[in-house]
Amino acid sequence: MPMLLPHPHQHFLKGLLRAPFRCYHFIFHSRTHLGSGISSARPFNSLGLHCSKWMLLSDGLKRKLCVQTTLKDHTEGLCDKEQRFVDKLYTGLIQGQRACLAEAITLVESTHSRKKELAQVLLQKVLLYHRKQEQSNEGKPLAFRVGLSGPPGAGKSTFIEYFGKMLTERGHKLSVLAVDPSSCTSGGSLLGDKTRMTELSRDMNAYIRPSPTRGTLGGVTRTTNEAILLCEGAGYDIILIETVGVGQSEFAVADMVDMFVLLLPPAGGDELQGIKRGIIEMADLVAITKSDGDLIVPARRIQAEYVSALKLLRKRSEVWKPKVIRISARSGEGISEMWDKMKDFQDVMLASGELTAKRRKQQKVWMWNLIQESVLEHFRTHPTVREQIPLLEHKVLTGALSPGLAADFLLKDLTVVNHSHPTVP
Repeated sequence: MPMLLPHPHQHFLKGLLRAPFRCYHFIFHSRTHLGSGISSARPFNSLGLHCSKWMLLSDGLKRKLCVQTTLKDHTEGLCDKEQRFVDKLYTGLIQGQRACLAEAITLVESTHSRKKELAQVLLQKVLLYHRKQEQSNEGKPLAFRVGLSGPPGAGKSTFIEYFGKMLTERGHKLSVLAVDPSSCTSGGSLLGDKTRMTELSRDMNAYIRPSPTRGTLGGVTRTTNEAILLCEGAGYDIILIETVGVGQSEFAVADMVDMFVLLLPPAGGDELQGIKRGIIEMADLVAITKSDGDLIVPARRIQAEYVSALKLLRKRSEVWKPKVIRISARSGEGISEMWDKMKDFQDVMLASGELTAKRRKQQKVWMWNLIQESVLEHFRTHPTVREQIPLLEHKVLTGALSPGLAADFLLKDLTVVNHSHPTVP
């Protein structure tokens, strides 16, 4: 939006057509014009916007735009068929129907512009329902969100299957959001995580959803936050998010969950990696997997080394000290004790208020991630940028311009252009 403000207002308003919702409240100052002969008093129907309210203010700065939306405004832009579709998904979702949950997650993962609008209406309805449920629960979270990460071969899927079966037997409803690496050619995922959880996938109290990363960094998908909200709306009280797990940067999930668990294999050759300020400093619990048979001795050694490494790192919480434990999904050793420590973490963080503050901070991170994504999309699809990109790419490929200068030119081109378009240097 800041990039679009220097342009005539008709360009700005037309840019809003690509936004998720089509109903706005507009407040303009009396001197404000929408550019090129379109005064602020003229109806916006010619721009394709449904303006439900507008007013002129007597004084103020130029080009001040206030956009306010409500759920009622959002649903006004839907046709009857779309409204019935959203209502059907919402009703089935809050009733716990797995098919509606799967269809809802597919909807929010869609990149189709109109489906994005429907997804936002559905998410807003689910969010309002979720807040009412939390208010009836004395303001406490209804679900426990746990992020799982670790290098390939750490046994994440094997652990989740054993751990999930234990939780469902104790009466919990478990949702597993498994993030798979994407194919570079098709963009889809191998769905390998679900195929390794055969028993858990047949459990009616467990829901497993593999999703491709599609180029998103940090070990999660673009819509992981939305999928978490939908799973909680469907009544699942424990949400496990398994990241891709390919390196020390796979900790973006820490900004989406209540507890971040790091799974590490013994004798993996990375004993010194824990001392580095990478993924280890984000972990609330470190679990050394495969602690059975001949690997018991290496697992104990790795446990001691990580206990020492954690002492060198700055505390992320005032009430919780990260723990290092040993587990085995094959023998079941340490799994029950691990769940006890996870419940202790939840209780301590809730009692101190840190969990509530953490979730509020995560809401802001979620919002800004969406803003960055939307601004980048608007930037790439802006007519001026779209015209210049092929020319600049040619200049970069031929060596006439460095990538940095090309990027600077595009940014300056978009911010200074008004009615004329500069040419590539």
